[in-house]
Amino acid sequence: MKRIGQYKKLFGIEKEIELKALKSTYRNLVKEWHPDKFQEGDAKREEAEVNSRAIIDGYHFLVSIAPETIAANLEAYTETINNSGIADYVHKGMLLEITFLDGTTYEYFGVTKPVYMKMVNSNKLNRFAKRSIYPNYIYRKSKRTLQEA
Repeated sequence: MKRIGQYKKLFGIEKEIELKALKSTYRNLVKEWHPDKFQEGDAKREEAEVNSRAIIDGYHFLVSIAPETIAANLEAYTETINNSGIADYVHKGMLLEITFLDGTTYEYFGVTKPVYMKMVNSNKLNRFAKRSIYPNYIYRKSKRTLQEA
């Protein structure tokens, strides 16, 4: 959740993420902070490199959790959560990463330790996730696959 807030602040997003506005802001920020605008050895160049990397990462992250992206991928996501069991799961801070038997991995943001503990202690893991995790948390498809997990 902290990462979402940081990226939204970077792009000046206060409410819902709109891809068209995000893309426009992204282009303007990249123009402003592109490292090639600064001379070699200039202190601003190093700052620009750090900022441009943050802008690129933030853009890709926000696109992955945008409502338009989620809507476009809803059919595949629904297929995965309904027809594929959980192969592995990892909780780091407020991030729950679930790898499914079909090889896809999704990240769920804002999952607290008590909710995670309830999931771990549940005698029906898939049922708990379908009722308490999938409908209640912002998610995105991760680049990780089952082989990496």
